Amino acid sequence: MINLKALTGTELESFIKSLGLPSYRSRQLIQWIYERLAGDIDEITVFSKELRRSLKEKAYISNLQIIDRVISKDATVKYLLELEDKERIESVLIPDGKRLTLCISSQVGCPMGCVFCLTGTMGLKRNLHAHEIVDQVITIKREYPGITNIVFMGMGEPLLNLENTVEALKRLIDFMHFSPRRITVSTCGIPEKIEELYQSFPENPPNLAISLNATTDETRSRLMPVNKVYPLKTLFASLKKIPLPPRRRITFEYVMLEGINDTDEDARRLMKLLKGIPSKVNLIPFNPADGLEFKRPAEERILRFQKILTESHLTALIRKSKGEDILAACGQLRAYSAIS
Repeated sequence: MINLKALTGTELESFIKSLGLPSYRSRQLIQWIYERLAGDIDEITVFSKELRRSLKEKAYISNLQIIDRVISKDATVKYLLELEDKERIESVLIPDGKRLTLCISSQVGCPMGCVFCLTGTMGLKRNLHAHEIVDQVITIKREYPGITNIVFMGMGEPLLNLENTVEALKRLIDFMHFSPRRITVSTCGIPEKIEELYQSFPENPPNLAISLNATTDETRSRLMPVNKVYPLKTLFASLKKIPLPPRRRITFEYVMLEGINDTDEDARRLMKLLKGIPSKVNLIPFNPADGLEFKRPAEERILRFQKILTESHLTALIRKSKGEDILAACGQLRAYSAIS
């Protein structure tokens, strides 16, 4: 049986032609699957009953299964979703004023081993297919149709699953009509993959966020093993070559850890690192979880760090963690068999 969601637009058109049907039927399928969010061929009422019956003999529409959902006191919603092979991932819906942001996963687990991140303790189980990435949006959009923004900040490193990430981005943009300006891909920083991402979207790329978290190679290598392969000098040399469209900036995510990366000297080094790069900084106070020994800096220390950056005319925002009480905040996803 053919899973219609597993097919690219071109593959879907070829499949429809192989059935002796006109090509416009593939466009109808795309509309019903990605815009009308049809979960079954029988829901595609623009097709006759006979056409639906014959199509169901050869194809189906897969769906993620919602195993659990839990709502935080701040209205953040965490979803535990099951894939066809019974592996599980998490997605997080984050309300913030007029914005309704969906944080999606790109892998089952994560291979990066960042020591401040609960997801990293899972290791990598497998990459998500493009349709599994997009299906997180489809599944949750059925319940919350007003999603405005998509962030690839859930489980996994999107750029180590680049082929599927790019295909998923194309479907989100072309089939579901999300603006690239409302989609952000977050990465630990893999220079050649960042370049490939921008080559895939030369005119209007998605936003890029770099998980930085330190201002020296010694500290960053301790926190993020990827830095041993791509030290700061290599990473920033590649970032300065990115052909950013006008009025676009790179976001730098900086998880603040007490006594490790939160000093005035760190703030000043961060200023120097970002010189010449259109950028903004998201300061993320550490979100505690069992098994992680780090601590969140005191509020006055965070504010002092921010002040040093803003006085140098950098945009530096303190990200208010959402969903911390349900382990839905940054670095807390682990695809528990049950959410508690």
